[in-house]
Amino acid sequence: MAGKPRGEQHIGLLNGFAAYGMWGLVPLFWPLLKPAGAAEILAHRMAWSLVVVGAALLVMRRWAWAGELVRQPRKLGLVTVAAAVITVNWGVYIWAVNSGHVVEASLGYFINPLVTIAMGVLLLKERLRPVQWAAVGVGLAAVVVLTIGYGRPPWISLCLAFSFATYGLAKKKVNLGGIESLAAETAIQFLPAVAYLLWLGSRGDATFGSEGAGHAALLAATGVVTAIPLVCFGAAAIRVPLSTLGLLQYLAPVFQFLLGIFYFHEAMPAERWAGFALVWVALSLLTFDALRTARRGALALRESARAEAAATGVAVPVVRERA
Repeated sequence: MAGKPRGEQHIGLLNGFAAYGMWGLVPLFWPLLKPAGAAEILAHRMAWSLVVVGAALLVMRRWAWAGELVRQPRKLGLVTVAAAVITVNWGVYIWAVNSGHVVEASLGYFINPLVTIAMGVLLLKERLRPVQWAAVGVGLAAVVVLTIGYGRPPWISLCLAFSFATYGLAKKKVNLGGIESLAAETAIQFLPAVAYLLWLGSRGDATFGSEGAGHAALLAATGVVTAIPLVCFGAAAIRVPLSTLGLLQYLAPVFQFLLGIFYFHEAMPAERWAGFALVWVALSLLTFDALRTARRGALALRESARAEAAATGVAVPVVRERA
């Protein structure tokens, strides 16, 4: 990512802020769709997202990537993986919000950076620095404390964290633009979603046509609510480092956590505060380590440039850091 132009990185950061900000506020939207159940909302979300993104592609006339993707089985497989895990993520999250588990859902996105690190060690054989090991250890302790507090493992949080970490990894490797990637994923989701909705309608259990035009419009709006932040996330994922995305993603769970406590009035007994406090300690360690490592990398790069310039006799301008 170091080779990305500065303008591209700024665009990526803006898209990242937009994506995580919208995800942080989305718990306000899903309760509006009741009495539809989580499965029906999920199916509408999958179907209408393709409609929205397909319309956008028609306007922009960007279709050449589709033929190239079909001719690359590895990329197509990664898109299928991304579609599968984001389907799980969407379904669990909708159910959690509409069942009164907004705070536990927010925990999933707080621990997502820790899961990303763990996946790097297990899948990519990455080596952790001591501070990162400490953060992972504190995170595991937090899960134990929360398991005791909830009387069960925080499965909602773990499911959301692992599914979204896998989604981010797949998106990174596919390296498609935001709109193109979402179009490919929702194309895979579309037929199963429509089939489920038709089956639901045949049983007389669908709410799309029985709860009024306003309810139907809100269900259709799931496509817009889904497409816009995912397009922004896709645009950010190919422009900024994963470490930067890891820092930006704290925005969403902070908003969700605050909504869960102050808007939805969910209970926070002492043991849950203790578990969340441990998670925040782990995230503070990760943030400190990431910033320190980035600073050292920048200094090393600067010294290398100066040494090369001294060897070749070319002057290197001194760039002063902003306060």
